[in-house]
Amino acid sequence: MRVVIAEDNALLREGLVLLLTSSGHEVAGVAATGPEILPLLLEHRPDVAVLDVRLPPGFRDEGLRAALAAREQLPDLPVLVLSQYVEETYAAELLGGGARGVGYLLKDRVGRVDEFLDALERVASGGTALDPEVVTELMARRRDDPLDSLTPREREALALMAQGHDNGTIARSMVITERAVHKHIGNVFLKLGLPPTDSGGHRRVLAVLAYLNA
Repeated sequence: MRVVIAEDNALLREGLVLLLTSSGHEVAGVAATGPEILPLLLEHRPDVAVLDVRLPPGFRDEGLRAALAAREQLPDLPVLVLSQYVEETYAAELLGGGARGVGYLLKDRVGRVDEFLDALERVASGGTALDPEVVTELMARRRDDPLDSLTPREREALALMAQGHDNGTIARSMVITERAVHKHIGNVFLKLGLPPTDSGGHRRVLAVLAYLNA
């Protein structure tokens, strides 16, 4: 199995490389920052990518953004995301497009070698691998406010809509395709319960109002 790793902690990164190679897998490439990931994945097209959520330069969600961008260009790319602690909104977004070939584990799970390798192989074969703590957090998410169900990227698209930007500008700001923007906005309309019979422009106004009222 060919693997690409993105992890800024050198000790953990080298540990992952050693663990995978000693288990008979090939590490096709390694990255330490967010911007390195997508070109590396497009070059090597691995069987699975193992990505930290927070990476330089911003230490926010660079790994997640790279995973989502990669899955837009390589839809069948299996992705196993690692995080220091449960970040439920990131987990929800990663799973939002369907749970095929997706994993989300806490970094502590890497130390349990057999569990980690099993999860990696399950994700690579198109299955899922969710850390139990992630599942608990997702199940406990509030459901009373429709805006609570929006993923971070959907909220970002909605915020940009509230600023009056069109889809092209939103796409450039979020560094995604207009098709992806259309999908995010469609999800916003759906989650906010805006009638599909309304015109797109009218629904944008209603969505913006919901955002501002929140």
